[in-house]
Amino acid sequence: MTETRRLYYEDVYKKEFTATVVECREQKKGYAVILDESAFYPEGGGQPSDVGTLGDAKVTEVHEKDGELLHYTDKALEVGAKVEGKIDWARRFDLMQQHSGEHMVSGIIHEKYGYDNVGFHMGSDVITVDLNGMLDDAQLAEIEREVNERVWEDKEVVITYPTAEELKTLDYRSKKELTGQVRIVEIPGTDVCACCGTHVACTGEIGLIKFLSMINYKGGVRISMLCGKKAL
Repeated sequence: MTETRRLYYEDVYKKEFTATVVECREQKKGYAVILDESAFYPEGGGQPSDVGTLGDAKVTEVHEKDGELLHYTDKALEVGAKVEGKIDWARRFDLMQQHSGEHMVSGIIHEKYGYDNVGFHMGSDVITVDLNGMLDDAQLAEIEREVNERVWEDKEVVITYPTAEELKTLDYRSKKELTGQVRIVEIPGTDVCACCGTHVACTGEIGLIKFLSMINYKGGVRISMLCGKKAL
């Protein structure tokens, strides 16, 4: 198994990088390329993967399978060759805005009402958040007002890797039982959550959070929302 250095965890704002092609496997459609290091985020944690280019090859999606970071391309790349990688930054930054905004909304709702986020989907046009409790329109309007005020406080988003002992005493949100190294994303005063996704450095970069609709769903509610440039 080839271990790829994950540049997106070292610097989430890295848009371009140079890497060596370690493997190139032919697939039914296109190729699966493994690099020695990469800034391409793979699909996971409710967040879609990055897309972009490796040299003159298009990267259409990125997945992690059995610990390997697979870049799916439309062209073969020569093993041992150096390639210039470029991620679609507008798309990545949009996903960072959406994901960080969702954390803030889920954190405030958990704090105010004790409800858990039991489902999260980041689509190309809208985010949906499923909660295991009921809210009314007045409560939703109050949450939207409060979350935007916290966005504008421009707090730093803090990412840590606590030890197993530290995790035992840490109050954090998680949708599943976690094993191995846990990555904690904290928005001070608003949310603490286990998450593998990419996030903005400060909440002010989210800009704006807008709720679009709310429906009753599986004994709770499903909120549709947008953040950042999409909300504007």
